Amino acid sequence: MPTGDSGERLQKVLARAGLASRRACENLIAAGRVTIDGEVAMLGNRVDVERQRVEVDGVPVSFDTDLVHYVLNKPAGVITTASDPQGRPTVVQLVPSEPRVVPVGRLDRDTEGLLVLTNDGELANLLAHPRHGVDKTYLAEVEGVPKPAAVRRLREGVELDDGITAPARVRVVQSADDHAALELIIHEGRNRQIRRMCEAVGHPVRRLIRTRIGPLHDASLGPGEWRVLALSEVRALYAAALGSSPRPAGRDR
Repeated sequence: MPTGDSGERLQKVLARAGLASRRACENLIAAGRVTIDGEVAMLGNRVDVERQRVEVDGVPVSFDTDLVHYVLNKPAGVITTASDPQGRPTVVQLVPSEPRVVPVGRLDRDTEGLLVLTNDGELANLLAHPRHGVDKTYLAEVEGVPKPAAVRRLREGVELDDGITAPARVRVVQSADDHAALELIIHEGRNRQIRRMCEAVGHPVRRLIRTRIGPLHDASLGPGEWRVLALSEVRALYAAALGSSPRPAGRDR
């Protein structure tokens, strides 16, 4: 950990990264919430951001100003890929073309809802890797009204052709004579998993919307609309994937 003349003062680089004001960053350091290469930092430390890893509350701080993070409300009929040989519309066509970003995870063509697109490879890998198990919340309109036994099967695990699903959180949020709306929270990422689960218990999906990715949600985005994620949202996604819970560090940029 640098303490001499090499590198820049830690509070300065944290403030420049948009974490908080310089004074607030000094408070973070004094409270022992900042580490450099795994060691608790102290006021007066200097850091070389090219060589050293800085974390606040266990969440890495990015000093790469070229990184971008978008959240998109994917419409139905759009493919979750960078390009499509059949010429169908893709999610990357709905966000700025530069810098180049990729979708994190996948929503099938007919599924709507929240999707993260980024050039932040570390975050993308964390969110996409099954072992991190970031919760995803879906709203599914299904045919018929599931009885308690069907809901219990969804909660406890459904036998699919690729194995039994992990336990899920499921509740009926609305019902009518011939259909119902279910909220399902899963942490797996199998292909068309929600649709296959619901079909397996006798209630095929009519419409499917992803409403939340871990801590990330935004009901204000219309279909096809996107926005840049705030720094606090990026840190919250990192924390969800890493299993930590960062406390507020200051005002978002």
